[in-house]
Amino acid sequence: MILPIVAYGNPVLRKVGKEIAPDYPGLAELVTNMWETMYNSNGVGLAAPQINRDIRLFVMDSIQVFDNMEDEEEKNQYPGDEGYKGVFINAQVLSRGGGEWAYNEGCLSIPKIREDIIRQETVHIRFQDEHFVEHTKVFKGITARIILHEYDHIEGKLFIDYLKPLKKNLLKRKLSDISKGKVSVDYKMSFYSV
Repeated sequence: MILPIVAYGNPVLRKVGKEIAPDYPGLAELVTNMWETMYNSNGVGLAAPQINRDIRLFVMDSIQVFDNMEDEEEKNQYPGDEGYKGVFINAQVLSRGGGEWAYNEGCLSIPKIREDIIRQETVHIRFQDEHFVEHTKVFKGITARIILHEYDHIEGKLFIDYLKPLKKNLLKRKLSDISKGKVSVDYKMSFYSV
């Protein structure tokens, strides 16, 4: 089932997610719905807060990013990153490393806004998959960036938080419009009203 994506302005996007256990109600169905929602929205990642759940869960698929790249030269810009598709439960970043690099990021909860965001090249992360098997892995490049973006969501942080104050100030009106539902997208959204 395709779920509505929570728009900027909803307080759930600013909450630190709670850890969950294997007995979390309806988890398998929730994960299935998150995949369907993410792909329907043309996203590469989706975190639980974006579907109004304040839990430490996100899904991501960077393999499709590489599948959509035009040529080998473009793919070769990200050595050591072949992409990854997976479910991340109760994730904890252990460290970030490598050089910092800018990439034009967007967010399904903040549609029509894309900005160059600087992040580090690698992430060392511990997480559980959908079967609650624990993994500790290092990811690089685009995959690391998507993971860090989604991880920020479960920490109550948004990509626009990395912008300089002047740049963020210039986006105030657009952000206000998004929070009021004055934005047109081709996927289901949920707007917060006080």
